[in-house]
Amino acid sequence: MSESSFEERGAGLPGPGCRPFTFFGGKGGTGKTTCAAAYACHLSSRGCRTLLVSTDPAHSTSDVLDVQLGADITPVAENLWGLEVDPALEARRYISEIQERMLSIVSPAIVDEIKKQMEIAYTSPGAEEAAIFDKFVELMDERGRAYDAIVFDTAPTGHTLRLLSLPEILGGWIENLIAKRRKAMEMFGMAGRFDKEMRRRAEEDPVVDALVRRRDRFERSRRYLTDPGSSAFYFVLNAEKMPILETARAVEMLMKFGIGVGGVVVNRVIPEDAGEFFRERLAAQKGYLEDIGERFGRLRRIVRLPLLRTDVQGMDQIKKIAEWIGEIDA
Repeated sequence: MSESSFEERGAGLPGPGCRPFTFFGGKGGTGKTTCAAAYACHLSSRGCRTLLVSTDPAHSTSDVLDVQLGADITPVAENLWGLEVDPALEARRYISEIQERMLSIVSPAIVDEIKKQMEIAYTSPGAEEAAIFDKFVELMDERGRAYDAIVFDTAPTGHTLRLLSLPEILGGWIENLIAKRRKAMEMFGMAGRFDKEMRRRAEEDPVVDALVRRRDRFERSRRYLTDPGSSAFYFVLNAEKMPILETARAVEMLMKFGIGVGGVVVNRVIPEDAGEFFRERLAAQKGYLEDIGERFGRLRRIVRLPLLRTDVQGMDQIKKIAEWIGEIDA
């Protein structure tokens, strides 16, 4: 579905109380995809034009919603659309754009070498993270035109932390590259002060232009992510030791980078009347829930979702969970 048709279908006044950007993350298998889908459903039911975006390479959003999603924005329900970002596809687009810019400014003699290096870059560590990050910012920039809120279902914790820390880590590095490039082009211009073509090339440097655009994109994303009125991150965990410890470390890291953590969602809480079979699990769960309250009590919200009798699949069950997860906005 094209963005133009998406805007036409989503036309209307912004919904009430729609936070622009909400992220759901956590240890794999805790139910973050279900929570992200349910929260997106909650927002859409309140009149917010909502886009649900999955950046987890192991996409399960389509399975949870029982609606086939892909790399194009797809309607799911009234005021709700979905998108599954393909990391490999985005990395290929990302590297292709860089290659196109590079080939426009280098000597024809090294074109083959540039293509070879770009192919290596495509398979290098970090290429997919950088590409997904660019997609993040692209979608964030669109918010307010086609939709009121974007809900991100992110990859497991470690991958997500690397992704969200990119603006802080790479912003200064890019600024330093810009300064060095400008110094080099200044010397190039001085060397060619009697050559009009060399002066023109020094003044119209596409490399600096590309670096400046990249720097500005990082700065915009940093503003989005560190503004508590715009963004909030929610960790989904189970009342078990390992998810609690992993979440505690992740909360500290996001706070270090100034990214607001709105709270935690404790998923699959065993009900008290679960029966004798769960007696020992209930006793252990009680201790873990107390630990969660102590560790994360300073956060704005701790929401508990009960363990359901069946797997979650389809909008009917998602709507039921949406009634509970809406508590994070209370």
